Amino acid sequence: MKDTVFIYSPLFQSYKFHNDHPFNQLRVELTYDLLKEMKAINDGNIVTPRLATEDELALVHDKKYINAVKLAGHGQFDSEEVLNYGIGTEDTPIFSDMHEASALLVGGTLTAVDYVMEGKAMHAANFGGGLHHGFRGKASGFCIYNDSSVAIKYLQEKYGARVLYIDTDAHHGDGVQWTFYDDPNVCTLSIHETGRYLFPGTGNVTERGSGKGYGFSFNIPLDAFTEDDSWLHAYRTSIEEVAAFFKPDVILTQNGTDAHYYDPLTHLSASMAIYHEIPRLAHEIAHKYCNGRWIAVGGGGYDIWRVVPRAWSLIWLEMNNIKVPSTLPKSWIEKWEKQAPVKLPELWYDSNDLYKPIPRKPEIEEKNALTVSKALHLIRQNH
Repeated sequence: MKDTVFIYSPLFQSYKFHNDHPFNQLRVELTYDLLKEMKAINDGNIVTPRLATEDELALVHDKKYINAVKLAGHGQFDSEEVLNYGIGTEDTPIFSDMHEASALLVGGTLTAVDYVMEGKAMHAANFGGGLHHGFRGKASGFCIYNDSSVAIKYLQEKYGARVLYIDTDAHHGDGVQWTFYDDPNVCTLSIHETGRYLFPGTGNVTERGSGKGYGFSFNIPLDAFTEDDSWLHAYRTSIEEVAAFFKPDVILTQNGTDAHYYDPLTHLSASMAIYHEIPRLAHEIAHKYCNGRWIAVGGGGYDIWRVVPRAWSLIWLEMNNIKVPSTLPKSWIEKWEKQAPVKLPELWYDSNDLYKPIPRKPEIEEKNALTVSKALHLIRQNH
């Protein structure tokens, strides 16, 4: 058995709305290349993704919606009709062969699932995935098909697994939460910026599930300008309590990197420090409750040069117990610096003067602590 597999294909780049769209899968290539230049990954780790079948997509998505995506990607669509499906909007424009490109991302996550659940690998990473805003019959927030939702349903149907889904994207993991909102065999934990200021506007502490799934949905909405200490307090405390409560068979982590201060679409003020800690604790939880079974996907992250490659590489380094060096390889910096619109980082951590002091820091920390306290109270009610 391999310890880890890295799901990768250059065809992940085919999921591309247009040149000016913030969602840019070049970040997957940048991450892969960074790991190669570090000699932290080799050909034996790489697994080529497959296309998800229509039946697999239909585990979560409506067949009429799947057909609409196929037609839109082949130029055969009615503008009014596809808008009802969330396609052709500013967030999710139509592009050529969008069904095939989207099905490959889903297939990548299903490939990761099979490797882990069939015992061919302990951990698996598919950074092309993590499109957590997709709904049963609607595209949303740059996401056409929801690979995490399909993968969780697949885990249930094929392997009978109880799944803990942990989402650390700055945007609430709404598509996954609502898909399993009434399911007691899926536990969702989302730590995100409050929806008062940010898309999709959901993810309140009071969203706890419904029916038999009541008490299996957990949300930690953090205030704008939340920095490392407050963010990490929320993460460490909630993940440990939720995992102890749910005792999953496998964990699936969505690893959006848009909580970082540099991210252009959000308002949080975290540094690279949280991206060192996120995989470390996820790894620990996987071995404590799941015999190591851990599937990691990507997600949001719109500073594709300074943040995403470092953050996602740290997940792979943690999965493989590789010590993080002090500096990034000069060969990687030299390779990409002419293309990058910003100065590429040389260190794995950010400098202490990443941004000016936050005037409301004590107030923000107090509000976040209260939010975490409320969430933990709800967790403990379930014990």
